[in-house]
Amino acid sequence: MHLTIGEADTLYHIHHAPTRAGAPTFVFVNALTGSTDAWEAEVAPGLRAAGFGTLSWNFRGQAESAFSPDLELTDAVIVSDLERVLAEVKPEAPVLVGLSIGGLYAARAVLNGAEAKGLVLLNTLREIGPRIDWVNHAMAQIVAHGGVGLFLDALFPLLVSGEFAKRARGNFLRGDYAPLPPAHGHMNLMRNAAATDWGIDYGALALPVLVITGLQDRVFLDREVVDRLYAQLPDARREDWEEAGHLLPQEAPARLTRALAAFGAEIEA
Repeated sequence: MHLTIGEADTLYHIHHAPTRAGAPTFVFVNALTGSTDAWEAEVAPGLRAAGFGTLSWNFRGQAESAFSPDLELTDAVIVSDLERVLAEVKPEAPVLVGLSIGGLYAARAVLNGAEAKGLVLLNTLREIGPRIDWVNHAMAQIVAHGGVGLFLDALFPLLVSGEFAKRARGNFLRGDYAPLPPAHGHMNLMRNAAATDWGIDYGALALPVLVITGLQDRVFLDREVVDRLYAQLPDARREDWEEAGHLLPQEAPARLTRALAAFGAEIEA
């Protein structure tokens, strides 16, 4: 389905209400180059089978979500769109689940007053020091010159576990790179992402929070930063996964489904 924002702007979304009375709805917030496919492949169906609701959606600029040619897809636009989805779709007892920068968008929506019964941060906790700032700006340059394919070929083995990279290698390194024009949605998102404000007040997130960190992430993970930011959360629980990296829905979908279901049961109780 599409939620219409304006003449040229829509938000593609897939919503299933809970089938068990009182069960929460997991609202998924993508990573920057993600899509509903990441959740709908295994995680969302598994949660629905357990009676939970699910709501997956794509940012403007991602697959099937249209945007006006003159619109810059900034972090403020994405957070506003998340708030819009929550207000108009009205998922029952929403638990926001954000992957990578998607967790930051979810946290900012909560701090802006969006209704949420819980929050899940998947490889989100970070600070933008010189190293990650370099990576963020380089990603936009890579995509501009060789598209998302070149970006993934360059960074994928650093983002995921060695075992997952080994299994996935046949889908990569094909060399069919092509620059993305400035007007392309992924280019727009990447271009604006480097200016994202990560400086939020984690201590003000007064709701149950689950933090899951893949310890094989060699791009964004800084354990000292995760420890420090996690300690600021007033009602948090934490899981560190030795066998996974950054892309948890793809690398460990069964374990992620179980972890979310357990957190959802805690919220429900």
